[in-house]
Amino acid sequence: MLPALPGPREMIRFQGVSKRYPGGHDALRRLDFQVGRGELVFLTGHSGAGKSTVLRLIPLLERPTSGRITVAGVDLDRVGRRRIPVLRRRIGMIFQDHRLLPDRSVFDNVALPLVINGVSARDIPRRVRAALDKVGLLNRERASPVTLSGGEQQRVGIARAVVTRPPILLADEPTGNLDPELSAEIMGLFQQFNQVGVTTLIASHDLTLIRRLRHRCLTLEQGALTDDLSSGSRA
Repeated sequence: MLPALPGPREMIRFQGVSKRYPGGHDALRRLDFQVGRGELVFLTGHSGAGKSTVLRLIPLLERPTSGRITVAGVDLDRVGRRRIPVLRRRIGMIFQDHRLLPDRSVFDNVALPLVINGVSARDIPRRVRAALDKVGLLNRERASPVTLSGGEQQRVGIARAVVTRPPILLADEPTGNLDPELSAEIMGLFQQFNQVGVTTLIASHDLTLIRRLRHRCLTLEQGALTDDLSSGSRA
């Protein structure tokens, strides 16, 4: 059984983690890093450097070929298939392509994780509207996702990720399709969640924005960690 939070000061830890895909492609090569509880960290690198693979390993969308990953003190090697949903309830995941259900309203898209987790029907409206309010979309709850702008769709994805109040947020290129102004707004939302203690790991290639925000940044190159710069390490 997974231990209850709170746990150790480290929320995410990779120890000698490698990932080899069929055909022999090494996506990650003996990766070592840790993310502290309540920390916001960027993960950057060239296309194909391994950023998405790192994020997919944390909620066990994939498993490493070798090495050890712990999340909130839980050794993922010891998490069997039946316990994976319990692990994922602690993790909010945000994707570049939004992955919204086009035949459901904004409200229903955000409510879906609560329904899956068995939250009572009486509590769902309050929690969904609180999440939509945080991302500035309370007035669009009945809209169809296809009527929203790209930035609004990303905000719905963020609301859906945080509606379960997870202690960990993972975001894979959340501003990749947005203009600089919208990108800054979306990153501002992640900073707000981080300020209330949510551990946040964001994969992004937007080095200009990353440098301006001045958070710790991990750089991958061909699956290996080449830099680990804290905010105080940048000029």
